[in-house]
Amino acid sequence: MGKKDDISGLFNVVVLCAVGAEKSASNEIKKLGMSVVDSGYGRVRFKTDTTGLYRALIGMRTADRILLEVGSFPADNFDDLYKVTHSIRWEELVQAQLGLRVAKVRCNRSKLMAETSIQSVVHKAAAQRLCRAGELDRLPESGAASEVRVYIEKDMVSLLLDVSGDPLFKRGYRLEGGIAPLRETTAAALLLLAGWKRKYPLYDPFCGSGTILAEALAYAWDMAPGLGRDFAIGSLLIADDAVKEAVRSEYRSRINFERMIRIAGSDEDATSAALAVSNLQRVRDIAEGRRPQKNRQPDADPEMAVIPEIHILPMHKASPWPQSEDRGFIVTNPPYGKRLGDPGESEKIYGEMALLSRNFPGWKLAVITDHPGFESFFGRKADACREIHNGPIPSYLYQYERL
Repeated sequence: MGKKDDISGLFNVVVLCAVGAEKSASNEIKKLGMSVVDSGYGRVRFKTDTTGLYRALIGMRTADRILLEVGSFPADNFDDLYKVTHSIRWEELVQAQLGLRVAKVRCNRSKLMAETSIQSVVHKAAAQRLCRAGELDRLPESGAASEVRVYIEKDMVSLLLDVSGDPLFKRGYRLEGGIAPLRETTAAALLLLAGWKRKYPLYDPFCGSGTILAEALAYAWDMAPGLGRDFAIGSLLIADDAVKEAVRSEYRSRINFERMIRIAGSDEDATSAALAVSNLQRVRDIAEGRRPQKNRQPDADPEMAVIPEIHILPMHKASPWPQSEDRGFIVTNPPYGKRLGDPGESEKIYGEMALLSRNFPGWKLAVITDHPGFESFFGRKADACREIHNGPIPSYLYQYERL
């Protein structure tokens, strides 16, 4: 067992994504020039080299976390779990002086189900190997330790080393909290699953803190989502700064501010609308290579102004900006029960959303909500519906081909 596949010399990589976003994540991997090995419930597996690993970390829009599979083996008892874990060449991956932490254990349909004991055995085996290789008495117990995840399914153990650090939905532009926000990676998946392309107008009548609009803007500019942040791979022994900077430079060279952008949104809450403006401006800051700041004030220079327009309006007064003959997409995340605690109010909003057809005739509509009865309140059966999670919340994406 080791850090790379012994035959191909490539890393075995696992992408964690929102349940329901596996197809979008797989398509992203393929567009990066890599082959998908398999996919399952909220994860996609592929193989790549160091350059491909940095491309995925910086460039994937739908990945919540990226992990290296450093070991995959059968084990139905703790002795086997210890022996194989200890045989892995951890000293080629992890800096012993920084330490190692078993951050998560998940077991399903296996003889080994005691998560705390599994965590202890895996940590002991890896730590003993690292201590021996690094001539240490013990690993540090605090600080920026490398993190390992253990997944056991039907007695098959998978040991996964985190190369992401902070979750990948933390792009760097959303520095101030809003009410029940949509994850950035889920917002990106909604846009991809809805089939939106930058040539079409896009509107969000419940924009909140502007996450859908921010992800759309980055996509329209061809801006890689990870340009404004660092990753846990930087503290591992497989880190390669030259490769990282080459990939960053390549991604930055692709950003195109000259594209026609027809993205707009509104919210009836003035605080949310102001937050959306700040977040969109921070997207521009990251794209320009500037450090995003909290309490971001509007740019005085009109050339640096945010392109998407944000208006303070109730949903029924929303209309496309700029005015256009082209039909576009409404992609939105209206308030819903489990997030905000008022299912009755949510159902009223769903009924009122039928008014969107008045100002957006012929537009496509994609709505994410946790309510399985959305169609009955909206008054129309969706052309397509799929399950997708927003973090831990099981939700549904309802798609209408024409309002």
